Order: sequence, then structure tokens, then C-alpha cells
Amino acid sequence: MNKTPFYIVGQHAVIEALRNPYRKVLRVFLTEESKKNIHRKNQKKNILQNVKVYFKTKKELDNYTTKDQISHQGYVAEIEELDQPLLKEFVKNKNNITLVCLDEVTDPRNIGSLIRSAASFKIDGLIVKDRHFPSKSKLMYKSASGCIEHLNIFQVSNINSTLKNLKEKNFWVYAFDSNAKKDFTEIQWKGNNILLFGSEGFGMRHHTAKYADFFVKININSNVESLNISNSAAIAFHHLNVLKKT
Repeated sequence: MNKTPFYIVGQHAVIEALRNPYRKVLRVFLTEESKKNIHRKNQKKNILQNVKVYFKTKKELDNYTTKDQISHQGYVAEIEELDQPLLKEFVKNKNNITLVCLDEVTDPRNIGSLIRSAASFKIDGLIVKDRHFPSKSKLMYKSASGCIEHLNIFQVSNINSTLKNLKEKNFWVYAFDSNAKKDFTEIQWKGNNILLFGSEGFGMRHHTAKYADFFVKININSNVESLNISNSAAIAFHHLNVLKKT
């Protein structure tokens, strides 16, 4: 796996990376105030121990985000990617797990927001196509607000073959489609399930949709055309999380 270092920015993204024992953080660039804030938030453990820390002014840190047009909040870190979990091993002998699969979704902000919701509502993992996943995007890390450190992300070479293999392992595939007849809240959501979402611009590819067992929708105001994919996902994730608790 390519371990080329890259930069992430933002308070939550950087702090959660530092807290993750499996994440290699090479260097951290902080303002004096952000360093104090890290210590206030982590009084029981010095998460900057064994990490190279460099102090910069806000203006100096702006150089890391000018092109991306996002706020660094006084936090920049140089990190390496996490070791990828193996989907085949993860699903082995597991029951009642929920995975999310993205087909042709490439926008870093949407993916980051979706990751944040998935981690918040205890989704078991996210399946993405490796070629389309912006794995080193500052914007995705910032939008995920540190939650990339708390979600299993499975990068696969082929979405269709992955869905086919999971169906053979007793997974049900539910494709979210605004034109579907059945509302997703009508599903009992038992067993192992995959929530399949297509891109906002073009929807789900036809040859990927063929692997769906069911098509479901989120009922919204008929005067509104559609929801943002990350909002749709958050609604679905919350509903499934509530069902698990009942």
C-alpha cells in the first residue's frame, strides 16, 4: 500500500488522528493557542508525545489551505494512511451488520459528511471504489471531523463484484432511489444489510443497480426535488441505529 505522507487540517481531524494509536502522525503544525487547546482537551494523556511539533502563525498555516479554500483552525498535520482492513475477513462469521456502499460518489465534502454520520450512528463499514475515493483529501478529512479514525473503510477495485460476493454471504442490498415505491422505514432491517447510494449527478449505474435486492426511498416534501446524499445517508443511518436499540 502507498504510504506517501499527506496533510490534513482542522481541529477535529488533527486531534482524532493524534488520538488514534493506529495512525502514524509524522509532524504537527500548530499555533500557540491550538497547542493549549489540545492540552485542555486531553488532560489525561499527552497526545503530542513522540510527535514532531512545529509552531506557526495563522498566516503561515494559511499556506497549507489556500488552494483548498478551507479553514485550518490552527491545526495542520502530516500523516500516513491507515492500513486497510480486509472486507473478506471483516464480514467472516458476523451477523446483523450494516455496510454502506457508494457507487460513483466522488465529492470529498459529501463523502466526509457521510463518514461523519456513519461513525456517529455506528454503521459497521463503508465500501468505496479505490479509484474514486479521495483518500488524501484535506476537504474530506475536514468534513469528516475526525470520524475517519472511527470507521472501517473498505477500498475495493470493483463495486459490482464486491456486491455479488457479499450477496453470496447472505447480505441484502438496498439501493436508495428517489423513484422507488417503498419508503425505507417500512423495511425491518434484519440480518446483514448493504445500503447502496449512487452519485447525486447521475444516480446509480444501471449495471450496479442490478445487484440490488430492493429499491427504497426517503419520503420528503413533494415540492423538493431531492436531498443531498450525505443528508439522505444521515437520515437512514439514524433510523437504523434507533432500530438496533429497540
